[in-house]
Amino acid sequence: MLATHEELLREFREFSASCSSTESLMQRICERLHEKMTRYNWVGFYLVDPAAENILNVGPYAGSFTPNTRIPMNTGLCGAAASTGQTVVVDDVAKDPRYLAGSPLVKSEIVVPIFVKKRLAAELDIESYFTAAFPQAEQEFAEACTNVVANYLATAQN
Repeated sequence: MLATHEELLREFREFSASCSSTESLMQRICERLHEKMTRYNWVGFYLVDPAAENILNVGPYAGSFTPNTRIPMNTGLCGAAASTGQTVVVDDVAKDPRYLAGSPLVKSEIVVPIFVKKRLAAELDIESYFTAAFPQAEQEFAEACTNVVANYLATAQN
């Protein structure tokens, strides 16, 4: 793992031990990833809608465009990650028919589902203006970031 990855993960873990809410943790992660990771042009969380479990609502995010605010679980790459329970990495969104455009500048995307007690709670969505921005090391880093959120949520819900 890159030094920047380790530094950010340490920061996120420390912040999660004292932050006041899930929203503040997610906002910190979005802002710091957007700021420190030059190819992370849009970083955001989608949360399962408590009133409609088949809908994802945009949560905290950082980036240069306004995202899709509500995404059905069967739509887009966020929907694919939600329905399979697996991380989705697309190196070139123009070649993937599942891609739901947020900005014409986006070239690649990663979506990592976040489970709490075996139930989908949220997703981390990162979009890049560069193709193939999420090789294995970036995927592992994004998944480690979501583990910080999952652990916080599991503790908060007890």
